[in-house]
Amino acid sequence: MNLGEKVIYQIYPKSFYDSNGDGIGDLRGIIQKIPYIQSLNIDMIWFNPFYVSPQKDNGYDIANYYEIDPLFGTMEDFEELVHKLKEINVEVMLDMVFNHCSTDHEWFQRALAGEKKYQDYFYLRPAKPDGSLPTNWQSKFGGPAWEPFGNTDLYYLHLYDKSQADLDWHNPDVRHEMQNIVNFWLDKGVKGFRFDVLNVIGKDEILVDSINPTQEKSLYTDTPIVHEYIQELNEATFGKEKDSITVGEMSSTTISNSIQYTRPDRHELSMVFSFHHLKVDYKDGEKWTKTPFDFLALKDLFIEWQTKMDEGNGWQALFWNNHDQPRALNRFGDPVHYHIESATMLATAIHGLRGTPYIYMGEEIGMIDPSYQSMDDYVDVEAINAYEELCKTIPKEEAFSIIATKARDNSRIPMSWDDTDNAGFSKETPWLAPSNQKEINVEKEQQEGKIFNYYQQLIQLRKTEILLSQGHFQAHLKEHPSVFAYERYLESEKEVLFVVNQFYGKVTTIEIPKKFQGKTGHILLSNYEVADISVIPEKITLQPYQSYIFKIEK
Repeated sequence: MNLGEKVIYQIYPKSFYDSNGDGIGDLRGIIQKIPYIQSLNIDMIWFNPFYVSPQKDNGYDIANYYEIDPLFGTMEDFEELVHKLKEINVEVMLDMVFNHCSTDHEWFQRALAGEKKYQDYFYLRPAKPDGSLPTNWQSKFGGPAWEPFGNTDLYYLHLYDKSQADLDWHNPDVRHEMQNIVNFWLDKGVKGFRFDVLNVIGKDEILVDSINPTQEKSLYTDTPIVHEYIQELNEATFGKEKDSITVGEMSSTTISNSIQYTRPDRHELSMVFSFHHLKVDYKDGEKWTKTPFDFLALKDLFIEWQTKMDEGNGWQALFWNNHDQPRALNRFGDPVHYHIESATMLATAIHGLRGTPYIYMGEEIGMIDPSYQSMDDYVDVEAINAYEELCKTIPKEEAFSIIATKARDNSRIPMSWDDTDNAGFSKETPWLAPSNQKEINVEKEQQEGKIFNYYQQLIQLRKTEILLSQGHFQAHLKEHPSVFAYERYLESEKEVLFVVNQFYGKVTTIEIPKKFQGKTGHILLSNYEVADISVIPEKITLQPYQSYIFKIEK
C-alpha cells in the first residue's frame, strides 16, 4: 500500500450534521452527507469518538468501548455508515483512547467496589508518609494529576481530566482488553485506527516526583516499553490486516522515536501525529499566550522532521488542523485580507510534503475561528480551566483574548453548510454556536468559491504524481524570512517537483535554486491565475500568500 497516495478526512461527529434536531451531530447526519463526502475524493475518514461517554471531555472519556453512545445513534447506524462509505471507496478510521478510560467505565466502578482484579487496571497509589499526593505530577488539564480513589486511602492517576483514569499497561489483562476492542471493530469493517496520546502509556511501575515540568514529561513519554506494547498490539490485531492504516497521536515526541514507531520493518504503526510545528505561536513554550507565530522556527521544524523521517524511513501524518487545535488559517494565514490565498497556500505547503495529508472538516472551505464575545460561548473543560487560571494573574479581557486564539472549541464549532442562523447544521440550537457562516459555508463555496476546488486539485495530484506520493524531501531557501521552499525527488525519475510557499501578505522576489534555472519545466499548480512557462527562470516574484508547484526536468 502506498500511504503517500492516501488523503484522510477528519470528522468531529458532534459538529458535522444533526439529523434528528437535538442540536448535536450524529451518525445518521453523516450518512445524509455522503454525497458531500464523495465529492471530497478522500480515501478514509477519521471519526472522533462516538462511544458511550459522560462527555466530560467530549467523548475522550470512554465508558464503553463497544457501544455507540445514543447521543450519536445506534450500532445499526454505524454499520450502515461503514457499508455506504465502502460503496464510495471510503474506509473508516476510529479513535482508540487507550491511555485512560472514564471513571464511569465498568472497570473503574468495579475497582471502586473493591474488586482487586480491576483495581490492578489503574495506577492506584497511597499518599506519601507526610500525607502529600503520591507524586507532584500535574494534569495536562491543570491541577494535580491525582484524585482520591473513593473512600480508600489511595489515589488514582489521571494525566488528563479527573474523570479520565489512566490505565496501567503493565497489567497484561489491560493489554488484552485493548486487543479485544481493536479486533471487535476490525470485525465491523473498520480499516483504520487513530490511537490517542499513545506514547504516554509507558509510565513506570514505580512513580517518582519530577524535578520540573519538562523533566516530568520524560517520566511518562516515549519510554522504551511503549514500542513493545505497540508491537504486541500490532501482532494481535491490525497487523493481521494487510490494508489497515494506523496513526499514533504522539505528545511531545522525538524524531528518533517517531522513526521507530513507523518504520515498516518494526511492525508498530503506519504513521504518527507530532505537534511541534503547532507550538510556534506559544510564547516561551506556553500554550495560553498570545504571540505571532515564529515562521523560521516553523520552517526549521518542517525541514528537520521531513529530512530525518525520510532518511530513517519513518512516515508522518501531515496536518494543520484537528479537533484540538484552533484553525490554522487564523494562526498562520490572514483570513481578513487574503482568505482564499492564505487558505490555499497553507494547503499547498502541507500537501506537498512527504507523508499522508489529513484534512479537518471545514478546512476545505476555509473555515476560521469563531467570533465569540464571551466565555459563556465556550464549553471545553480545558479552555474554561485555563481562563480561570489566567484571570488570577491578568485582566479578564486579556485572558479572554488569549482563550479566543487558542481554545479547542475554535475548531469544534458546527460545520457551516449554509448561511442560516444554525449554519444548516441543525433545525434546533446547536450544542456549540456556529460562527462566520454568512461568509463561509459549503453552499456558497461550491457555487462560487475557490478553496474547495483547489483542495480537489491537491488530492488528485496525490493520486497521480509519484513524486508527491513517494518522493524524497530536500529543503531550499532555508534562510529566507518568508518563503518555505522544498523539492520532492526520486532517483529513478527524470523530473522533480519544486514547491514554493510565501507565508506573508507581501510581495517578495526569490532566486530559483541555480540547479533549476534554465531547465525545461512548467507550473503544475498555483493558487493564483498565472501563465504557464516552459523554461525555469532565474527569479520569480511571489504575490501575498502565493504558492507554486513546478515540475522540472533534471
